[in-house]
Amino acid sequence: MTTKQSIEISDAEWEVMRVIWTLGQSTSNEIFENLKEKMKWQMPTVKTLLGRLVKKGALSADKEGRAFIYKPLIEEQSTMDHVSQLLFDHMCQMKIGSTIADLLDEVALSQSDVVRLRKVIDKKAKNAPEKVECNCLAKKTI
Repeated sequence: MTTKQSIEISDAEWEVMRVIWTLGQSTSNEIFENLKEKMKWQMPTVKTLLGRLVKKGALSADKEGRAFIYKPLIEEQSTMDHVSQLLFDHMCQMKIGSTIADLLDEVALSQSDVVRLRKVIDKKAKNAPEKVECNCLAKKTI
């Protein structure tokens, strides 16, 4: 599996990848069964998305009998980290802290997640500037 993250994945492709990452590997039938209610998809949609993901290099497809077994070629955590970083790269640095705080209010976290976040925040607090500078405009050189 690779950590190369230059692959762009659509929202629909993310749904397929989430199933495959969770199962470790999957057939088109397993993916369809896991997503048919949630996404209201038909089997041809799943197969189209799988074909795109294979073509993009996100999945491998190995034929076993009459079925293909799809396996991830990109790592889940590094892919999520990459997409998150791309999102934050589009934001004003001054707003990232409040955006993260808002996210924390909205998402479900386990006790171990909270412990890890506290450690990260405690470490950040030691060297955090009083104010984060805006990175939206070119700096004036005088």
